[in-house]
Amino acid sequence: MKAMLDKGAFAPERAHETDAGLDLRAKQDMFVPALGSAVIGTGVHVELPEGCAGLLVSKSGLNVNHNLTSTGLIDQGYTGEVMVKLHNHGRNGYQVKAGDKISQLVVMPVLYEPVEIVDAIDGAGDRGDNGFGSTGR
Repeated sequence: MKAMLDKGAFAPERAHETDAGLDLRAKQDMFVPALGSAVIGTGVHVELPEGCAGLLVSKSGLNVNHNLTSTGLIDQGYTGEVMVKLHNHGRNGYQVKAGDKISQLVVMPVLYEPVEIVDAIDGAGDRGDNGFGSTGR
């Protein structure tokens, strides 16, 4: 995968060789208000491998320790700056400093299946259309 960095940006990197996600860092300081959100630039542009997409996934430490989550999807053809929207589910604001890890990028293979509109779904299995809570607590 190729990556291009804007001035002042930090390269995506794995903390450990076998980590699934590449850590993304904030390019600038940003405040994430309590029970609010903020969009933070990383200054990173990626050229994803053919047949792949990039999944932005929350850093577990930010999630568990500071109630911050992030998610997003980067399509293969997008080469603009990777932006991260941090959601603060906590009652305290959070100050992000330039260089702080704010999310991670997981590169995933994608199946580009065509959509066929049908009158009924076959092969629903034993679950059928039973949804939320249907398997018990």
